[in-house]
Amino acid sequence: MGAFFSAYFYLLKNPFFDIAPMPYTVVDKMVGFTPSFLYLYLSLWVYVSLVPALMESKNELFQYGIYIGALCIGGIGIYMIFPTMVPKIDINWSLYPDFTFLKTTDMSGNAFPSLHVATAFFTFFWLNRQLKQMGAHSIVLGINILWCIGIIYSTMAIKQHVFYDVLGGIALGGFFAFVTLKYHLKRLKVLV
Repeated sequence: MGAFFSAYFYLLKNPFFDIAPMPYTVVDKMVGFTPSFLYLYLSLWVYVSLVPALMESKNELFQYGIYIGALCIGGIGIYMIFPTMVPKIDINWSLYPDFTFLKTTDMSGNAFPSLHVATAFFTFFWLNRQLKQMGAHSIVLGINILWCIGIIYSTMAIKQHVFYDVLGGIALGGFFAFVTLKYHLKRLKVLV
């Protein structure tokens, strides 16, 4: 985590190339600014911690760390060669003091793909697999879906990301979830 955030914030302040503003789409105009979604946005940190908390062994936890680390490295690689930012939005952020830390720390760079979305989408698939293995009730599986969708939507509702950032995050997270789950499940069958 420390290495990731060091690279993330370094690139945020020292991009290798000119920063491209992401286009604002019709979808972005339809999603109004909703400050209360900040808390759902921040809930990502609880959400992503559920998968490692439910791991059955240290070996599986280590493997999962490699998988999600690879996803984050993939995102950092994209930020290195294609630095982007969210377009300026006419919001007086001083009216929303809860956003001070987010807007001064994360600013509006490293926008595409949204790693917030990528890690939430990646987590959704891994957590879904774990919950099904545990025989979780369909209500719990539904909460997993809604929580993931809520986090993804929140990135646009608090104007931290635009629609294209979300699509990029879904593609990145979905790709890594597909590849790592396929490999992980194949590896577990070999070990059994």
